[in-house]
Amino acid sequence: MPLTGERLVERMTDAERERARRVETVLPALREAAPAADAAAAFHFPHVASLREAGLLGLVVPERYGGLGGGLRDLAAATYAMGTACPSTALAFFFHNTSASRGLLPLEALDAGLFDPEEAPTVRAFAEKVLNRMARGTWLANFASEEVKSSGANIAIATTARPAEGGWLLEGVKSFGCATGVADTYLVTARVAGADDADGLALFLVPREAHGVASREPWNGLGMRASANHGVTLSDVFVPGDEALTVPGAFVRMLRMSRGSFVGNQLAISAVYLGAAQAVYDFALDRLTRKTFADSGRPIASSPMHQVIIAEMTERLETAYLWLRRQLDLETGDPPLRAKPEVYRQWRIAKGDIAEACFQVALGAFKACGTSAAALDGVVGRGLRDLAMGLVMTFPAERGRLEAARMVTGDRENELFASVRA
Repeated sequence: MPLTGERLVERMTDAERERARRVETVLPALREAAPAADAAAAFHFPHVASLREAGLLGLVVPERYGGLGGGLRDLAAATYAMGTACPSTALAFFFHNTSASRGLLPLEALDAGLFDPEEAPTVRAFAEKVLNRMARGTWLANFASEEVKSSGANIAIATTARPAEGGWLLEGVKSFGCATGVADTYLVTARVAGADDADGLALFLVPREAHGVASREPWNGLGMRASANHGVTLSDVFVPGDEALTVPGAFVRMLRMSRGSFVGNQLAISAVYLGAAQAVYDFALDRLTRKTFADSGRPIASSPMHQVIIAEMTERLETAYLWLRRQLDLETGDPPLRAKPEVYRQWRIAKGDIAEACFQVALGAFKACGTSAAALDGVVGRGLRDLAMGLVMTFPAERGRLEAARMVTGDRENELFASVRA
């Protein structure tokens, strides 16, 4: 039987299918707990043990560090499959796996010769520490986003790290990061005090129960309510020196190794929303084909109005699949199919279009299924709210399109004028 993840990631290898089977084992528990977790706006704690026992907390960690050895295709398949069952858990799982990039990318940068011999041991030790802990089942919550905003960037870092005897003191507020109060360790991005550019960004491993760490007040989110995404406050939190990566410019150098979407795994967050959209679509189609009109006995799906809505839902869903599969090909193709700037530009457009297409699927289901399916805690109601969150995740579609347009016109700016001899 086809695995859920195969609906997105086609032509899986045997190894990918084996990892996807592990994901399949946790889906029933995620699906069963989803309604109550959404209603309570609380992460379902037993999921941590389920994911750990399945080995999935090490899904994208190389086997030499004790992980399952998966890659971006595996992560996209996993977050998509989990998104069909419980989008909130899928989102939290995605952010845990983004932590692996803080181990994988520095190691790639080392292999590429981007660090000096004096820097290399520190960089390698931190990167391997991240990967080893994930493989052993440590849940890492990746905290970068903050309330402070910058007109020139999607994420601005104001949290500071001051030198202290034997380590560093962190001060700041992280406004968003899934698995707040759930994860074992928080992976915090902060700016070394006195630094005024990206070379001053550093990474810190902060235990959840460390002195000075406090969860922010839970917010009454519209959707993704069970992802524990309310963030943390850091007040003079001490981090030992060997639990930090503060080599100047290390953060920037590791990002150079990404294939396209920021740290190379952002498309897997869109897979969460696509999985959620597929679940809503399946529910609506099943409902509309099973229920019949009282006077004619024909399926509700057969009416002209419903046929139009179903066609629009299908087109939107297929559009999202096409965008995501293309991005996945661009970021995993070997040899690379396009240069990095082209891959990055594609992602800026794709992310927003996928989010909007998925939301339109839920909106169509809402219209087609009518009042009887419009319960706040029903499949359509939850899907509509969860998919609305994709419209504002990191950056909206309008910003992505604007940035892509600037890249295109910037590449061609020298063709706008020419010298002509009279």
